[in-house]
Amino acid sequence: MRRNRKVKILATLGPASNTREMIEKLFIAGVDVFRINMSHTNHALLKELHGHIRAVEEKMRRPIGILADLQGPKIRIGTFANKEVKLNAGQQFVFDTNPAPGDEKRVYLPHPEIFAGAKLGDNLLLNDGRMRVKIVKAEPARLETEVIYGGMLSDRKGVNLPDTLLAIPALTEKDRADLEAAASLGVDWIALSFVQRAEDVAEAQVLVKRRAGVMAKIEKPSALPVLDDILKHSDGLMVARGDLGVELPLELVPSKQKFITRSARRYGKPVVVATQMLESMIVEPVPTRAEVSDVATAVYEGADAVMLSAESASGAWPERAVQTMDKIARAAENDTYYKGIVHAQRTEPDKTTADAISSAARTIAETLQVPVIVCYTGSGATGNRVARERPDSPILALTPIVATARRLTLTWGCHPVVVPDAKSLDDMMSHAGEIAFREDFAKPGEKILITAGVPIGNPGSTNLLRVATLGPGGKGA
Repeated sequence: MRRNRKVKILATLGPASNTREMIEKLFIAGVDVFRINMSHTNHALLKELHGHIRAVEEKMRRPIGILADLQGPKIRIGTFANKEVKLNAGQQFVFDTNPAPGDEKRVYLPHPEIFAGAKLGDNLLLNDGRMRVKIVKAEPARLETEVIYGGMLSDRKGVNLPDTLLAIPALTEKDRADLEAAASLGVDWIALSFVQRAEDVAEAQVLVKRRAGVMAKIEKPSALPVLDDILKHSDGLMVARGDLGVELPLELVPSKQKFITRSARRYGKPVVVATQMLESMIVEPVPTRAEVSDVATAVYEGADAVMLSAESASGAWPERAVQTMDKIARAAENDTYYKGIVHAQRTEPDKTTADAISSAARTIAETLQVPVIVCYTGSGATGNRVARERPDSPILALTPIVATARRLTLTWGCHPVVVPDAKSLDDMMSHAGEIAFREDFAKPGEKILITAGVPIGNPGSTNLLRVATLGPGGKGA
């Protein structure tokens, strides 16, 4: 099954989409990668969902990616004697280390790392950013604050600290157990929450042991100044606009989305734009015009993938939401302005043979108007490097490794196919032509472009670029 678009679609599984039958419908509708949210998934359900996806994959005979999204640390206040209190703008309110139920003047905050890191003038956001308080006095076991935006505050509400770098590890004990369970099953991506520094990602990479790609979720403002360092340790990024939009002024989120997207593209690593993309379709059969523009903007920006959250997990219209996102993406990519916008963001290739080959492949493909670029890849790196160029031609990524094909389902423009190991250069070229024909990328008499590495079987050795003409049935490439 070939997609008629280059951007990929992630869909979150949940009560509305947890069955094998619905997973198959969502795949047919356009899903390339399924997201399993470990905040709401135990290990038994994880295994069940993994089995459903792999069964659909076998039936459809196409690689399907699976992303396990770790919960990350949750910072919450304690409880109140009357379950909730009303805070008014201008009043004083205290966070302390006393576990006794709170009242209109104070509440328990069971996170010593906040007391250690918070300072005078820092803001605390409560209840998903609906309420804001500012620290007017910081002590080792007590934070006195002034309420800036008030409202009703109830038990166990979340706390965000946009101004504070917290000494909290990105991986909790639950996350470590979830990571091991997911990696052992064979998921393709692990999404890491609460990333603040490169060391957070490096720690996850050690635990993953190359069994999956590690995707850093950028949801903390503290991650933005060190994004280059985070990218060096990550296999991909997610623009997690939900929490990022809570901790940043809302008007800054669009520019930070562009910054994150372009940074990932510069490194040749997949980037996913996530959260509230078609939010109204949780209950409505059609999205708002603003939501359509939001999805299209991510496509124009050259994101590798766009993601559905509650729309597919718990919404009333999961299949329709995927179909809608697919239509929006295809319309954007077929727009007259699309190529100019995407190409204007292209970066110079790195000074490596693989990058030079990938850049040349895009130039030659555009000059000769070849219908497909065929790249042989073991680790997936070559597929990502060619995709970084955002060529007009689709990318047919051939690999003998199933895990690589599944991981490339997230990469812009890549159509991964699992092939037997090539025994010779002629064998490689023959496979390229036959599969380009079989997958309906090229017809007899048309030229195709092939990138590969020799000697065969040597990872990271992309050093060959060949233009070939297809004979009958794809023979003679």
